[in-house]
Amino acid sequence: MTVHFIGAGPGAPDLITVRGLGLIRRCPVVLYAGSLVPPEIVAEAAAGARVVDTAPLDLDQIIAEMEQAHAAGLDVARVHSGDPSIYGAIAEQMRRLDALAIPYDVTPGVPAFAAAAAALCTELTLPDISQTIVLTRTAVRASSMPEHEDLATLGASRATLAIHLSVNNLAHVVRELSPLYGEDCPVVVAYRVGWPDQAFLRGTLADIRDKVKAAGYTRTALVLVGRVLDAADFNDSHLYAADHTHVLRPGKTG
Repeated sequence: MTVHFIGAGPGAPDLITVRGLGLIRRCPVVLYAGSLVPPEIVAEAAAGARVVDTAPLDLDQIIAEMEQAHAAGLDVARVHSGDPSIYGAIAEQMRRLDALAIPYDVTPGVPAFAAAAAALCTELTLPDISQTIVLTRTAVRASSMPEHEDLATLGASRATLAIHLSVNNLAHVVRELSPLYGEDCPVVVAYRVGWPDQAFLRGTLADIRDKVKAAGYTRTALVLVGRVLDAADFNDSHLYAADHTHVLRPGKTG
């Protein structure tokens, strides 16, 4: 028996991995985060499988479901949205399973920032513009942020930022980042990426808050900040330069 933590991707049911979908189809117990996992994915569970929406359950109740399945020798598909390694709250579940000697593994999923970049047809790392992506969030009602992970510290790098769980804290985001990135720095707010009602708001640090308020977005939105979001004047990557040689493209001789 194994508990399989599975990343379902950002919302589109066809963005789940082949491995993840296979596990959902095979496992006799499926536990899923109902508010964020597409119903089409859960519908792939086998006939007769125990399918439980864990949205109204606390951690003890979720672990109890896993214990019950373990006692019966039944594999569990524990389905999370996006990629479970990013704000997935799987570490606390795995710690409980370790204490109970219940085996588990993890299948990755497409994270929201990658799905947003794909939908925007945007590369988040461009030569001489940004070669770093920082995945972070701000503290509102969720857990506090560790010391030295505040936006002012992270933003000092002027890297591309993917700010999660913070669309309702946008005033703070703008206030912290404007002195570092400039008020004209491009911002994209990606709302419900991968879902049928996905939407993207483009703006700058100067006007994005007003645009978000007008749209009424208060949750399930990712905030992207960085010069890569509207960059047109950048150098080509050295990777494909004619004079760049490597083992698969050796230099010409003679």
